[in-house]
Amino acid sequence: MALLERSAPPRPRRLWSSTVGQKAIMAVTGLLLLLFVIAHMLGNLKFFVSAASFDHYAAWLRTILDSVLGHSGFLWVLRAGLVVCVVLHALTAARLARRARAARPVRYAHRGRVQGDYAARTMRWGGVILALFVVYHVLDLTTGHLNPNGVPGAVHDNVVADFRLWYVTLVYTLAVVALGFHIRHGLWSALQSLGTSGAARRTAQGVALGVAVAVTAGYLSVPFAVVTGLAG
Repeated sequence: MALLERSAPPRPRRLWSSTVGQKAIMAVTGLLLLLFVIAHMLGNLKFFVSAASFDHYAAWLRTILDSVLGHSGFLWVLRAGLVVCVVLHALTAARLARRARAARPVRYAHRGRVQGDYAARTMRWGGVILALFVVYHVLDLTTGHLNPNGVPGAVHDNVVADFRLWYVTLVYTLAVVALGFHIRHGLWSALQSLGTSGAARRTAQGVALGVAVAVTAGYLSVPFAVVTGLAG
């Protein structure tokens, strides 16, 4: 008994190596990322209040816990946490996908294979698109290096300058649509595990689709308001 206790791997290692543990990590990191995406979207909607309100909101974010973490310290801690979540989410997704492929039988039902392959491609390429977009987004609106206006603190004007360029709006739209697909599939996969009946599956699909559409519409409302001249 003592020998078994000594040879047992540490709990974090067991969590990382087991399928259940990896699914838990993927679910928790996915939830944290979704909460950030929703909070960020709601903050973006201040764009429609006024330029001063939007700039004040952006400035306020940099003062959270500044007495402890320094100016903008909270945002950098938040960004570091998001990077950790993204890395863990991607790694566990890749490990689970490999295990699923290894556990598949030789023969498949044609319909199930098509649906599974489509979902896998959507999540995989959607994740790549989002990762590349995040890098661009940081260089654009965080550091200002790629922004056509690039004035520190003038967040409203920087956003307007971005979306007056059709190709920036196009890239942003593609990234947001990829995000919507990612949320829809990921949330549906998580929710369907709560029930296997037809009613539960339909409810899970409805909730996942509703959240994905709401997030997509919320993010796209700003660039399309600028493009159409309704705001800016």
